[in-house]
Amino acid sequence: MAFVVAVAQRKGGAGKSTVAANLAVALVASGTRTILLDTDPQATLTRWHGLRGATAQPLPFENPSGWRLPQAVARLRNAMDFIILDTPPHADTDSRIAMRAADLILIPLQPSVADLWAMEGTLEVAAAERRPVALMLNRVPAQGRAAQEVAETLVQRKLPLLPAPFGNRTAFAAAFAEGLGAIEYAPRGQAAAEARALAEAIRSESA
Repeated sequence: MAFVVAVAQRKGGAGKSTVAANLAVALVASGTRTILLDTDPQATLTRWHGLRGATAQPLPFENPSGWRLPQAVARLRNAMDFIILDTPPHADTDSRIAMRAADLILIPLQPSVADLWAMEGTLEVAAAERRPVALMLNRVPAQGRAAQEVAETLVQRKLPLLPAPFGNRTAFAAAFAEGLGAIEYAPRGQAAAEARALAEAIRSESA
């Protein structure tokens, strides 16, 4: 039975698509049956997946529209180990449908006050749908205290922060532009190590 992860954040530009793509690629590379679903009308991941060439590892992919998502998830649950959903920004109907279909809502946020504020809407929907959440820091700068301060705020609020942040690394953007995950683009790089750590954290959440 598949474990369904909805990557969701009300704020646009939080890096949802990059996180979803790298998580899916890393899970496939670890030997699990994983499919990536693009439910965002912006179709960012649909374009990304279209760039994947012969050198990329096979990654099952679908882009069901919002109202068709529950049927797609039900159909795939018995055939997959993980289903990763990239959701629309904002707290709209399609995003709520995706979160309702999930076993875990993964909320990426950059280390900024704006992302903390935007997170509240996603947490409210998750609570209304009675879905567990996990948070991860994304695009963490190499210097400065912003990430530490945001992490401390989350801990004070007793929100579950995964020990698997993504740094603000050019490898993530460069890989995405070629339809790849970081572990395919630069397997020995730090971005690849971070993607593997996120996949391992999600596997632990599914146990």
